[in-house]
Amino acid sequence: MIADLPLWLSILVSAGVLAGALLTMAGCLGLVRLRDFYLRIHAPTMGTSMGGGLILLASAIYFTLTQQRLVVHEIAIFLFVTVTTPVTLMLLARATLFRDRAAGFTATGPDAAPKERPEVAD
Repeated sequence: MIADLPLWLSILVSAGVLAGALLTMAGCLGLVRLRDFYLRIHAPTMGTSMGGGLILLASAIYFTLTQQRLVVHEIAIFLFVTVTTPVTLMLLARATLFRDRAAGFTATGPDAAPKERPEVAD
């Protein structure tokens, strides 16, 4: 079946998979390279959402055209990832912010290290 693929389909699917893999890798590198949690949290969510979306799109195109029917598995996966990724990001960020505030840390900018909040006299 692979030998019967038209060249345009092979190029389109390969480009989608390659672009998705590169975006996912960029998100993973951002997770490793950025210095604090609040900066790290954005790179993997954006990279894996768009990267995974491109891989799923390439998969949907390939299997729709080779099996002559609409493939809905990839659409369901894309919708699930699209809905759950921002929710997970928000919950992780809020939990970390709550933990930092409860511990008495505040940040004054992206370059500032967490500082202890001054004690307030009662």
